[in-house]
Amino acid sequence: MKTLRPELVHSMKDYSAKLLIKDLIAGIIVAIIALPLSIALALASGVRPEQGIYTAIIAGFIISMLGGSKVQIAGPTAAFASIVAGIVATDGMNGLIVATILAGIFLILMGILKMGNLIKFIPYTITTGFTSGIAVTIFIGQIKDFMGLTFKNSPIETVEKVTEIFRCINTANKMAIFIGFISLFILIIWPHISKKIPGSLVAVIISASLVKILNLNVNTIGDLYTISSSLPHFSAPNITYSVVRNVLPDAFTIAILAAIESLLSCVVADGMIGSRHNSNMELIAQGIGNTASALFGGIPATGAIARTSANIKNGAHSPIAGMVHAIVLLITLVLLMPYAALIPMPCIAAILFMVAYNMSEWREFVDVLKESPKSDIIVLITTFTLTVVFDLVIAIGFGLVLASVLFMRRMADVTDVYGWKYIEEEDENYDEDKDSENISLKYVPQNVLVFEITGPMFFGAADKINNVIFDKSKKAIILRMRSVPAMDTTSLNKLRELHKKCKKFNVVLILSHVNEQPLQFMEKSGFIDDIGRENLCNSIDTALERAEEI
Repeated sequence: MKTLRPELVHSMKDYSAKLLIKDLIAGIIVAIIALPLSIALALASGVRPEQGIYTAIIAGFIISMLGGSKVQIAGPTAAFASIVAGIVATDGMNGLIVATILAGIFLILMGILKMGNLIKFIPYTITTGFTSGIAVTIFIGQIKDFMGLTFKNSPIETVEKVTEIFRCINTANKMAIFIGFISLFILIIWPHISKKIPGSLVAVIISASLVKILNLNVNTIGDLYTISSSLPHFSAPNITYSVVRNVLPDAFTIAILAAIESLLSCVVADGMIGSRHNSNMELIAQGIGNTASALFGGIPATGAIARTSANIKNGAHSPIAGMVHAIVLLITLVLLMPYAALIPMPCIAAILFMVAYNMSEWREFVDVLKESPKSDIIVLITTFTLTVVFDLVIAIGFGLVLASVLFMRRMADVTDVYGWKYIEEEDENYDEDKDSENISLKYVPQNVLVFEITGPMFFGAADKINNVIFDKSKKAIILRMRSVPAMDTTSLNKLRELHKKCKKFNVVLILSHVNEQPLQFMEKSGFIDDIGRENLCNSIDTALERAEEI
């Protein structure tokens, strides 16, 4: 438990006024970047604009203070937008609060149980598939505001939104499209003009000015939402069995997403600063941050790779920068939040278009399609499609099951059981010196069969034990297991069946070169005692000697 120590504690050992100035500058700049993004992501998530800032303040401060990374910046991210919007639409804000608290508890438990490294077992094809899928859902979800469409219905699912867009395309607002393209143009070209001032802030200021000065008929945040500059306040949820049951799958998905996104962000940050994060402490901090965010009016949060990168590039040295970023956002909330009402909705949509593009990982998606085996391509496309058509809960769950099944099939294919070959079975061009399976290379008693098992022996490959050709006229069967790294109960049961058959006809079963895991498993189950310890041999040579004795 000693290793669960916040990075802030380590960073304070050699801290100085010079480093504090660097952290202050980085924190202020990141706050400027986070402000429009937090508002945009809140709207994409179906909640009030200030709730995105609440999230960046509460979760951002706590995760920086308690986290396992020196420079991680946490807050609302695009990964949660579709799932949060779905929860709010079906279970309301109370359902979202309960789901986020449960996700926070899951994350804390994952950290305490030191499961930080287990995230690596989620296949790359699944993370790429659902990330690209989320990008598509965000893009489709913002077409309405970008074009100024007037929907007749209020669709929730992505497919329904596409249908509604085509149905209401004739309601498009030319002025909204104009402001949207102006904002998008600024977002694309501004990084080539200035790296210090975020393009999203420039797009917000210019588009809001155009709408106000020219009195354009374009919806702004203030036209659709009531803007509040009040401080985050505690709100206890109504927790009931039915609510917990409804949101539990969503809570699990939020926890998995938060873990994946935050640890990926930490890995990116490690590469940029030459450090190493504490993954388990980071998970605990993410859990506490998400729980606090939900209780004080926020939404789910996780590590934001783009904001973390900006933090590093602007000189951040310690978690103080992330804490400063949260404090600056708090001051902005109180002093400047009413001005957010002037931001045009097409500008918000343009910002989210860029967010969707940057997170889409389309290059990685194409690379997987070009270079990967069919099983990986199937997992990628399935996860992507389910994310877009249904939701993340189904996509991640089904993707993990599918990836596991295909992996087991692949492992079953590499597992084999075969008998040693006799030289007289081969043709005249056969070179016995190059065939390690050739029975003539070692002396084998006449009434003995030798079989080699290669690959893991698990339930998917257990039936290959049937490849052992049983001959009741023989006196012994040797199973050479030097290439079996592991086995499970199903495979052991198959070996028991083979042993019973051997006993019935007085054939001795001999095991050769059993590796550590299979040996421990056989010992614990009593199988070694069943076959007789004298029939457990360290090598094929001793096994053949034992067979000769018989």
